[in-house]
Amino acid sequence: MAESEPPIIIIPVGVDDDALDACLAALDAHTPAGTRVWLADDAQAGPRGQELIRRWLAATALHADCTRRQRPVGEVAHLDEVLRACADCDVIVLASDAQPLPGWYARLTHSLRADGAIASVTPWCNAGETVSWPRIGEINAVPADPAQLARAAAAMPGHHAELPNALTHAVVLRGSARQRAGGLDTTSYQSWYAALIDLSLRLSGLGWRNVLCETAFVARQGEGGPADGDLDALAARWPAWHARVAHFLMDDPLHATRAQLATLQSTLGPPEAQGDLFA
Repeated sequence: MAESEPPIIIIPVGVDDDALDACLAALDAHTPAGTRVWLADDAQAGPRGQELIRRWLAATALHADCTRRQRPVGEVAHLDEVLRACADCDVIVLASDAQPLPGWYARLTHSLRADGAIASVTPWCNAGETVSWPRIGEINAVPADPAQLARAAAAMPGHHAELPNALTHAVVLRGSARQRAGGLDTTSYQSWYAALIDLSLRLSGLGWRNVLCETAFVARQGEGGPADGDLDALAARWPAWHARVAHFLMDDPLHATRAQLATLQSTLGPPEAQGDLFA
């Protein structure tokens, strides 16, 4: 079955070459060799970005490929096209301006496999709205010591707390659930931000869960956001969603979990020197 296979990483290529360069560098450093990666370019990358991708593809140890449209069809339509090509495979959609921390891929995959009712898994992020750390709903600074924070996250218990919706910095999507929900709504929304919210709410309505991976962290310079009209379309279809998110941000049911990660991050000792020699 496709769901027994490791997830395919999909990166919708953006226009920021420097951010993409940092993303691919972090991906190389913190993702197992041979992992499948699909760079999907909706005619967004300029000449410098295309050359950067070519050089990266030639050097990476990941099993990576890139497709590029001659003319853009729009963020949501393009990503829906890519997801449909993946059929019932599980995928991780990673923002092209995100930087995954060590251990991210294995821990997100483990979270998806932990419960067959889980349809989407979102990791912590410094700029992730409901999953922002250390302060909810804020754009916090990119972690100064990513390795230390990754080790702290790895020590967290994985409760897979329920979220109002999945977030765009990085999200694992179960292939069978995504297909059952009918994929992305390419007519109502202009942004991946809104289309993902809509998808995760439809998944929830079908009985699936949208959860947090407490043990993984993906950094980002800023938050994703809706296109003009997207929030109105969400409000019309899901009138209770805005209030649910507002209450989540005000009440912060993950407050104790955030504090636990902060404590681990500040108190965890250094990694054992040359520990691999004595394993």
